[in-house]
Amino acid sequence: MSTARPSRLRRTMAPLSGLAAREAEDSGGRGPAGKPNHGRPDHGRAKGALGAPVAGAVALALCGLAALALPLVADAYILHSCIVVLFFAYMATAWNFVCGYVGQLSIGHAMFAGVGGYATVLLFTGLGLSPWLGMPVGGLLAAALSVVVGYPTFRLRGPYFALTTIAFAEMIRIWVENTDTFLGIPLNGAAGLTVPLRGESVAALQFNGKAPYYYLIVALLAGALLATWRLERSKLGFYLKAIRGDRDAAESLGISPARYQLVALAISAFMTGVGGGFYAQFFRYVNAERLIGVDLSIDMALMSIIGGQGTVFGPLLGAVLLAPLAEITRGALGGSFLGLHIVVYGIILMLAVLYLPKGLIAPLRTLLLRIAGRGGAR
Repeated sequence: MSTARPSRLRRTMAPLSGLAAREAEDSGGRGPAGKPNHGRPDHGRAKGALGAPVAGAVALALCGLAALALPLVADAYILHSCIVVLFFAYMATAWNFVCGYVGQLSIGHAMFAGVGGYATVLLFTGLGLSPWLGMPVGGLLAAALSVVVGYPTFRLRGPYFALTTIAFAEMIRIWVENTDTFLGIPLNGAAGLTVPLRGESVAALQFNGKAPYYYLIVALLAGALLATWRLERSKLGFYLKAIRGDRDAAESLGISPARYQLVALAISAFMTGVGGGFYAQFFRYVNAERLIGVDLSIDMALMSIIGGQGTVFGPLLGAVLLAPLAEITRGALGGSFLGLHIVVYGIILMLAVLYLPKGLIAPLRTLLLRIAGRGGAR
């Protein structure tokens, strides 16, 4: 009898064993029969286990306080730059929600942002619907589109999902760029749509300063990070990790890969659609080239991969590094060397794949654990 099959089953059972262990922890450290474990406690290990979460919580709280206080000390330019970085961090986190945990590469994720952005603007201009409602509606439309894309492709093996996403995204982009009106709905083709100005209006999500937009994108990013954190500790997250580990073995255990992958894709598309709505309101303009084009999809993918896909804070770390780097290269050399930032992205990606296959978050996490271990030893 071949030993390949049992090894694949063990590899797939690993995340499901983690789920059982977590449920055991939630039951107060008792065994399957509800009896307490009488093993001798390892005090050194307990200190290390407690030190890392405490250090992480303290660091996270300090970062949160610094983020909330930033508008009080930063000028408009710095605040605008931070909003752009946090926007990319949010979009990369949404991309990571499906691609990092499901293991399916999406090269056309920007189409969901385009659907959300265009829907938010059209609902505001055509029906007078507030962007506060238009953004979630746009997210729902993006989720519906993701079901159309994912339902047939998740039932196939191979790179069909990646090919389908980029094909759909390019078809939608080309169609929007060459369509002035559709069923009486103005799309304005390549010119795009401009958000009509209403002055200082909370209902219209229009403000003269940058601070309200900054706090809004901070809230969106915090929600996305919390959703990712919850995903890692949910049954859906363990099922997705099992599917990513070995699809055949997961199916043999009664897990439906297509079903759970589609759920993750719909959630990711909803988040991306809401991000597209924020983009439209912040810049007060949308067009197909920027919001549906492949550039945005590549930005989301690279930031997540380089930062550390399949982790909570990896996409945020990647965005903090790559988004300012892109702006610096565009500003310094963009006029002479068009597209140089893409070359820089490629070099960083190659170095990350060769030397940091788990992303920049892996060495940072190791460093924090060492610091926490030293603190616990004291």
